Amino acid sequence: MNAHLAEHFDDPPQQKEAAMLGMWAFIATEVLFFGVLLAAYIVCRWRFPAGFADGSRHTDLLLGSIETAVLLASGCIMAVGLREIQLAKQRSACLAIVITAALGVAFLVLHGMEYVDEYHEGLIPTVRYLQNGTDADSMEVFFCLYYVITGLHSLHVLIGVVLLLVIAERTRRGHFSPHYYTPLEIAGLYWSLVDIVWIFVYPGIYLAGHSA
Repeated sequence: MNAHLAEHFDDPPQQKEAAMLGMWAFIATEVLFFGVLLAAYIVCRWRFPAGFADGSRHTDLLLGSIETAVLLASGCIMAVGLREIQLAKQRSACLAIVITAALGVAFLVLHGMEYVDEYHEGLIPTVRYLQNGTDADSMEVFFCLYYVITGLHSLHVLIGVVLLLVIAERTRRGHFSPHYYTPLEIAGLYWSLVDIVWIFVYPGIYLAGHSA
């Protein structure tokens, strides 16, 4: 009997299909969740174009670009890790997953640096907002949405890092093989979600204002 087969499944393919279906359903709910936030951002940007453009110009384009590169690189390395386990290369697969998690931590550190800089500039609504002028109120709306969207995304990155470290440890212990690596696939799908959300956040928040 397959050691990885749960009692309520008939065979490994059925178990994998159920797990993948559950993960895709979760991803669908997350897409709806972030979709509503991004839709709210688009509507408010249309309603307050000057304030949102000014707010976007206050974001750190360099750090945002580095964060984007870090996340995209981490997604590629995660795919390498999945391929390595399919080739029965557990050690290199474990290393790839650990590197992916490390890049996730790097992303969080970089984004934390942004938050610290924005605090010193007085760009955090209700905490320390020191901006004045005709567009100060609409720019405050921009930063409210900015912190909600990027904060929730960072939370997802943090959850992903913890998940990857657990998967890496299980990989190191030999729990996965070319015949069973469903948890690793699911972790890869989750990390792809983190990447894709940021691909929409980066141009909308960082690039739009700096290109104006």
